[in-house]
Amino acid sequence: MKERRPGFLPIETNWFDRLFIGVILYVAQSLLWLRFIEPVGLSIWISTAISVVLTIHIIRRG
Repeated sequence: MKERRPGFLPIETNWFDRLFIGVILYVAQSLLWLRFIEPVGLSIWISTAISVVLTIHIIRRG
């Protein structure tokens, strides 16, 4: 049987739970980006790329 290794999240999760956490973080990051960063001139696509990388990391290592 596959040995479970602990992740960095303080709760026991499966891949769908970690995907949900990533989506929630994407929404929060996008709202903060639109409010504070985009008026400076940086595109929302940068925020989307950061969120995708963060979500992949959470799903794999979380």
